[in-house]
Parts: sequence; structure tokens; C-alpha cells
Amino acid sequence: MTWALALLLNNRDALNKVQQELDIHVGKDKLLVIESDTKNLMYLQSIIKETLRLYPPAPLSATHEAIEDCTVDGYDVSPGTWLIFNLHKIHRDPHIWTDPFEFRPERFMTTHKDFDVRGQNFELIPFGSGRRMCPGISFALQVLQLTLANVLHWFEFETPSGEAVDMHEAPGLTSPKATPLEVYISPRLPASVYNSTT
Repeated sequence: MTWALALLLNNRDALNKVQQELDIHVGKDKLLVIESDTKNLMYLQSIIKETLRLYPPAPLSATHEAIEDCTVDGYDVSPGTWLIFNLHKIHRDPHIWTDPFEFRPERFMTTHKDFDVRGQNFELIPFGSGRRMCPGISFALQVLQLTLANVLHWFEFETPSGEAVDMHEAPGLTSPKATPLEVYISPRLPASVYNSTT
């Protein structure tokens, strides 16, 4: 979620577009975005896919072991060899992704609209694939989608300095930001809505 907010703060057109989508499909008179609302939030879903493409939860896959002789990209691999896939590199491959380093959620509504993050498209596998894919993928996606939708629905965002958010990554097994995300938030819904329970 941190990466999604950081990307949106650096891409105000996308932030405005997703908030307009929330206004249309949820409305400014309703406090909570609920699960049944999310099926209509196609741009939000594209933002999540694009965020997971650029900043997968872990930049490297789980370890896989070759069970027979095989060739991977011209390299002979013997049985018993451990393989680790660089997801960060796969997700930014210019042979697959136009402008691979750019935040372009629209790609998941046009050229890559059939791509899913559930391990079926090997060009986009932020949670892995096959038997060793993340067992919590459904829960993670649901929580991310609902939390991000509600936060974007409730608040306007500004950076303290008014400058672009630093997008450098820290080293590690996961993909943390090198610097904390600092934002000012203000309400974007009418005050009466925040006092309601729906």
C-alpha cells in the first residue's frame, strides 16, 4: 500500500482518476467502500496490478529445484540445481512491458488487460506461481484492494514538501521504501459522512 500511495502522489492524474472512479461507483455520500463495490473499480484494480509489477512484495521468487536436466535461456541446468527468479527484472523487462519503469496503470486496461497477478501470466508473478505461490494471495489482494480503496475515498493527500516522493528501494527480502512515506491528509468527503456508519 505504501508503494501504491507513493506512486499515486507522484502521478496526480492517476490519483485524480481513481478518486473520480470512487465518486462514480461508490459516491461521496457513502463512507465505506465494500467488497461488492470493488468489482466496478477497474482503474483501482489496474493501479494495484501496476504497483505489484513495479514493486512486488518480494523481489526474488521462492527457491525452486530442478528435478531433471533442462535448459533455461540457453543455460544447462542439472537436476538438484536451485533456481531463484528475479521478479523485479521480469516485471520490468522491456521485451514484455512498454516503458517498463513508468507507472502506467492503463496498460492493464488495454495491452495487458487479461494479465492477472495470480500466477497464470509468467510475465507478472508478484506472488509466485504453481505449488509454491504465496498461500495468502487472496487475502492479501482483498485487504489491499479494500484498504487502498477506502483510504483513497476518505482522504486527499499532499507531500509535506510539495515535491515528488523519493522512490528508492531499501535492500532486503521484501521491497521496502528506503525512506518513510510522509503525507498530509485531509478529508475529501462531506463532514456528515464521517459521522455515519455506512
